[in-house]
Amino acid sequence: MKPPPRGRFAPSPTGRLHLGNAYAFLLAWLASRSRRGNMLMRLEDLDPDRSKPEFERAALDDLAWLGLDWDEGPDKGGPYGPYRQSERLGLYQEAAERLAERGLVYPCYCTRKELRGAASAPHVGDAGPRYPGFCRDLTPDERAEREAGGRSPALRLYCPDGEVAFVDMLRGRLALDPQELGGDFPLRRSDGVWAYQLAVVVDDAAQNVTQVVRGDDLIDSTPRQILLYRMLGFQPPEYLHLPLLLDHEGERLAKRHQSLEIAALREAGARPEDVAGYLAWLAGQIERPEPRRPAELVEGFDAARLPSEPTRLPPDVAGRLVRGAGISAE
Repeated sequence: MKPPPRGRFAPSPTGRLHLGNAYAFLLAWLASRSRRGNMLMRLEDLDPDRSKPEFERAALDDLAWLGLDWDEGPDKGGPYGPYRQSERLGLYQEAAERLAERGLVYPCYCTRKELRGAASAPHVGDAGPRYPGFCRDLTPDERAEREAGGRSPALRLYCPDGEVAFVDMLRGRLALDPQELGGDFPLRRSDGVWAYQLAVVVDDAAQNVTQVVRGDDLIDSTPRQILLYRMLGFQPPEYLHLPLLLDHEGERLAKRHQSLEIAALREAGARPEDVAGYLAWLAGQIERPEPRRPAELVEGFDAARLPSEPTRLPPDVAGRLVRGAGISAE
């Protein structure tokens, strides 16, 4: 019998949470709580220009309003702190040094303009343009010449050829080739900001996270992260990638959907049990959209009932949630 999982919330405080974020966080919470697992809250505030304290506070307030709780985090403390990535930078440095000692990383002097203009760097979906390898095999003299010219390097991982296989709790076995998903990927930007791929692996391993539930827009990140787990000698968690919620035009939810922000729904008078019940219905966990608190959904949660395709929301979903009316999907 598997031990209870350790799940996590990991919002980025770069904007306000919307209905799609709430959907993923609710299901992450249910996937853990239904197996008597713990939840930790980690704020992924690596981007110093976009991360704001007001968004941090709003994320915690929105999730608590929805009825979700966590056992440890920046507001509660716990044995695996600190719980803000901006306070964990030394751990990322140590991990990068371990990789460098084994010759697994290299400095990259390419600018964004150079990468965008490279004919050999086609865009490969959410993974971005495939790195053309301009700096992969530079000699020490060539690196010194670039640094003498004032270029500060990013840090990239030598990405090996071949597929990385893993089991997704919803999709089953998957095998993806990181070289087909962007190739050598950055671990640190040229301005010194640590990249998501390295930080999330170091943190999930150090904080003993054993279950990651997130949107399937991040599925391309999974083989790259598993590579890092293996290189650093860590055990990867189990993954569940959720099909996304889309707006009525079929576009993924984003900051432009201000009416679907949790704060906007709250301010307009929506009740948390109506929002949670509606999201649970979209996730196949209840038969019709009706008010439910997250705690009432724990016992009946079944990952096998989750949808296998994206869900398109009706155009008036915000108004119906505010009115507490019955809602049907389109």
